[in-house]
Formats: sequence, structure tokens, C-alpha cells
Amino acid sequence: MLSSTHDFIHPADESERTFLESLVREDFDRSHPGESFDDIKRRAPYSREDQGLYRDWMVIAAERAAALGAGEPMPIAA
Repeated sequence: MLSSTHDFIHPADESERTFLESLVREDFDRSHPGESFDDIKRRAPYSREDQGLYRDWMVIAAERAAALGAGEPMPIAA
């Protein structure tokens, strides 16, 4: 997993973002009772904590996609 707070995933388009989010949405919702993945997405533009949380979950999603063989690994910007 990426360790720098400046590393993050850049999906190529909205369909790729939707696919990646689908890989972690259920786990996030289960591990954060009373909160949903959509809640952090909505707050991320205004909250550094939610930006980091969303970024971390998207890294997990990219790793899961790579493990599934869903194409090339996501480009990572630093």
C-alpha cells in the first residue's frame, strides 16, 4: 500500500472511478457504521480528513483491481 499522503489514484474516466469505488464501497460502509462511502465523497472537497480517507480507500480499490487482473495498475501521482 502507498505510504505517502501525497500518493493517490487517478482513474482514467468516471466509469473507472465507479468501478474502483464498487470494489471498496461495501467494506467501507460495513466498517463505518452510520456513515456511507458517499458521505465521505461529498465531504472530501471540504475536509482534509475525508480527502485522505477517500484517497486511502481508492488505493485499496486499485490494489484489488490489479489483483483481479482488471487491466493495468492505476497511474499513481506523487
